[in-house]
Amino acid sequence: MAATTVQRPRSRSPLRKHSVPYLHLAPALLAVVLTTVYPLVSALITSFRHWRLNETREAGEFVGLAQYQRVFTDDTFFNSALVTLNFTVISVVLSVGLGLCIALILNNRTRLSALTKALLILPFAVAPALKGFSWRFMLNPDTGVYDKMLDSVLPFADNINWLGDPFWALMVLALTEVWGWAPLIALMLLGGLNSISPEVREAARIDGANAWQQFWRVTFPLLRPLLLIVVFLKAVFSVKIFDQVVTTTGGGPGRATESLNFFAYSQGFTFLDIGYASAVSWVIVLVLGVLAALYLIAMARQEAK
Repeated sequence: MAATTVQRPRSRSPLRKHSVPYLHLAPALLAVVLTTVYPLVSALITSFRHWRLNETREAGEFVGLAQYQRVFTDDTFFNSALVTLNFTVISVVLSVGLGLCIALILNNRTRLSALTKALLILPFAVAPALKGFSWRFMLNPDTGVYDKMLDSVLPFADNINWLGDPFWALMVLALTEVWGWAPLIALMLLGGLNSISPEVREAARIDGANAWQQFWRVTFPLLRPLLLIVVFLKAVFSVKIFDQVVTTTGGGPGRATESLNFFAYSQGFTFLDIGYASAVSWVIVLVLGVLAALYLIAMARQEAK
């Protein structure tokens, strides 16, 4: 009787074993390169050239840092930077403040239903462009529902042109952002509140601390790292606002709500100055890079604790 030999399955080579995960990631990496890396590199190269589409379809002569020198001597750019800064501060303070209040209220409930969570996340899920169109329609002085409601409740509101006054136009833009972000921030902070041991607050209560003292001396210090992360995350999204500016105010009245992204867009697609628009875009990228780095540092410190 002939002996049968059993062949062992060949083990994968180390190279093949370690290359499989990268092959799975390849389509996603290719998409990132085509949609993010290539446009960024292309814009960087273009920012060093003189290129106006109304003059030529091809990139013009190399001008070095001239476009960046123009950026930092352009009063219109600094106006857009100031508008973006004001919008960022207002939207971050109101979104985080209101989100914290909502989280503290919901934290007193023993159980948060799935429907409540869905309703909280719904405003954030609305597309920014649709959000802007909706608020613009509702604040229309002739047909707007919110405009009529505010006129009936607040006597002074009858004389306010919500989207025609520079101050109120920026406030409306910020409030549309708060409406979308505050509920999401509330859910994020609610997770942080749920991670705080009830025994800690109970010990503070036994020591005689009232509700405010429990929050300020116990809850807030424990929640501070998460709050810092939320602030940086919200700041990043506020700096890059564009869709709502286009659909709500169009950058007006005048340049009162012209954000940095809208300024770069108008330079490229309205004035057809592609080289200058690319330089402005890269300045925005650097600003966002600094904010993103601060966000990652805050995340790393939070995980280290």
